[in-house]
This record gives sequence, structure tokens and C-alpha cells, in this order.
Amino acid sequence: MHAHLIPPDTPRSIFVYFRGLFYDVGNDPEGGYYARGARASVWENFKDNPLFNISTEHPTTYYEDMQRAVFCLCPLGWAPWSPRLVEGVIFGCIPVIIADDIVLPFADAIPWEEIGVFVAEEDVPKLDTILTSIPPEVILRKQRLLANPSMKQAMLFPQPAQPGDAFHQILNGLARKLPHDKSVYLKPGQKILNWTEGPVGDLKPW
Repeated sequence: MHAHLIPPDTPRSIFVYFRGLFYDVGNDPEGGYYARGARASVWENFKDNPLFNISTEHPTTYYEDMQRAVFCLCPLGWAPWSPRLVEGVIFGCIPVIIADDIVLPFADAIPWEEIGVFVAEEDVPKLDTILTSIPPEVILRKQRLLANPSMKQAMLFPQPAQPGDAFHQILNGLARKLPHDKSVYLKPGQKILNWTEGPVGDLKPW
């Protein structure tokens, strides 16, 4: 994705951006089941709205366009999760999360409520009102948080692995699910957990 980065001072001239399906014609031609109708509602309500740059086309400038947008729609499809969440965080486009029952990852590293906008599926017809009513200072605060390198790091799998990356977040999540001796938790002033610490018996071959 680094190959698609554009200068950070590039104006965000697109208000709302989305590329993807609105209807799954092969499996749900009426659009009532796919995305529980949320994507169909986006299209029917905002296809002619000049604030909304939405289309089924997937241009070669997709990632560059996200960096020129203020908001990126992240609606559910057949499942709540969407890769657009990752793309939005990485490219600094405020994710507009439309998925009522989604469980978001890495909550310890990514303050989703602070960087994103949550819109109930039933409120999709009011998207324009919801987004235009967000004060500029709130938008700026979200953009500044998204610009934090640690946010992007938490969503990526660099090779080799690095502290704070997505693999690190997964290990932290797994560690919280298991009972541990206090010695394996971060100590005051310690920023990075040393996974090789602790009794030898804890080191199990996988």
C-alpha cells in the first residue's frame, strides 16, 4: 500500500467515498437481504447527491481517492466486517461504520469511537444529514488521530513482525483470554511485553 501514498497535505476534496456493490444481483436481486438492505439504501438515497462519490466501479486510483476523501463508507455486506475499515485507517479516511452487530478488533490500540462514525443501518437514509452535521473540529480531531502512525501499525502485518503491529495485537488479545501469573503482564514503565519472559514451562511447542 505504500506505493499508493500521496503527499499528506493533499486536500481532501471528496466528502463521502465508496466503491463496491450495492446489490448482489446473483444472490439477492432485490437488495433486501444483501447487507440487510443498507447498501441498496445508500445507492437509492445518494446516487445523485453531489456530496457522495459512490460507484460500483473500482478504479486503479482507489487508494489514492481514499486519501482525498473525508469519509469512507464501511457498510456491511453478507458479513459485518469489511476490508474498508483497514483501508480507512491506513489512508486517514474517517470510517463510517454501518453494521449494527459488528465486533471491532484491537480495541486497546484503536479507539474506534473516536476515529470513526457509527451509523445505524436504519439511519442510512439520513447519512447526508448525519455527516454534514459533524462539526469541523470533530472531523479534524478524528483525522489527527488517524494520522498517528501507531493506528496504522496496528492494522498491518509487516515482515518481519514489529512491536504494535496486527500480529502483536492478536497475541495481546489471546493473552487476555488466558489466566496468567502477574509476571507476564506489563510492569510500570514497561512499554513492550517480552514474550520470552516467564517460567520455561510456559513455552509450549506449537
